[in-house]
Amino acid sequence: MTVIELVLSLAAILGAAILFTNAIEILGERLNLGAGAVGSLLAAVGTALPETMIPVVAILGALILGSGGAAASEIGIGAILGAPFLLATLAFFIVGVAAMTYRGRRKTGSEITADRQTAIPDLGFFLVCFTLAAGAGLVSLPLFLKILLAVFLLAAYVFYVVRTLKKDDEPEEGDAPSSLTLWPSSSQAPTWAVAAQVLGTIVVMGAGAHFFVSSVEHISVAIGIPAGLIALVLAPLATELPEKFNSVIWLRDNKDTLAIGNITGAMVFQSTIPVSIGILFTPWKLDFLTSLASVFAILSGIVFLGFLLRKAPLMAFVMLGAGSLYIVFVVTAVVSLIRG
Repeated sequence: MTVIELVLSLAAILGAAILFTNAIEILGERLNLGAGAVGSLLAAVGTALPETMIPVVAILGALILGSGGAAASEIGIGAILGAPFLLATLAFFIVGVAAMTYRGRRKTGSEITADRQTAIPDLGFFLVCFTLAAGAGLVSLPLFLKILLAVFLLAAYVFYVVRTLKKDDEPEEGDAPSSLTLWPSSSQAPTWAVAAQVLGTIVVMGAGAHFFVSSVEHISVAIGIPAGLIALVLAPLATELPEKFNSVIWLRDNKDTLAIGNITGAMVFQSTIPVSIGILFTPWKLDFLTSLASVFAILSGIVFLGFLLRKAPLMAFVMLGAGSLYIVFVVTAVVSLIRG
């Protein structure tokens, strides 16, 4: 039964991701937003909500109920740091694989032509915010400094949103879909229907991610995997699927700015909003695995930023290296688990 639930939840996430990309492009066009803003803001925040709910529910639920605080902190910190780690490693790897897989139907082949004026600032915001947040988990900070850091991260994201929306040189990546998939009429779908499809698919992706995580947890608990490791690796692996599926779909359709922005924008969101919650409402102390995940996420972000700053063509194969960091981490986590 658990395996069936696993398969059905994956199918729900994939189907919702296809409908989400259809609706979010139309909504972006209705709002007169360029591809960069659609990918880095609308798509990124929408698909980041499922994994954001895991630490929020774990941490705030424990605070309200007044029990399970230690476990909630472990799950919350793991989920908060696991999301940007997965995005910076496995998601980049999947982008590279997708571009190479679809190179025969892509106009640019295996070259990724995402707008660098969007991706470079995204990575810059991520590296600054996430490095500060990770550093705060390695040293003991007084409460007032934690509050200041959380406020800074929240303000940084507000600034990022305003800056992205004000860009007047947004790239265009072809026309948005001509029709809304779930609108039965051949006439143009009203904006409320577009927004309803966006919100509905986010709900489905979130529910699918929840059931996927639940299934994985049942299997993992049966074989004795700690809750922190589940939160750090397995839960984000499920809840980051929307970003990965959306990016694959957009890469297939030669919409590289949307594909990359969907990931880098989510990285900015994950390094500010959920991190602020963790800093304020958990002890925010990183152990060996969470520290390693943070270091790998930062390292991958620096490497990818370096490739973008070179201004040479960005070929898909260079993104495959990000996957090696994920493999190294998983192997390290398994070895640590075996050794106890």
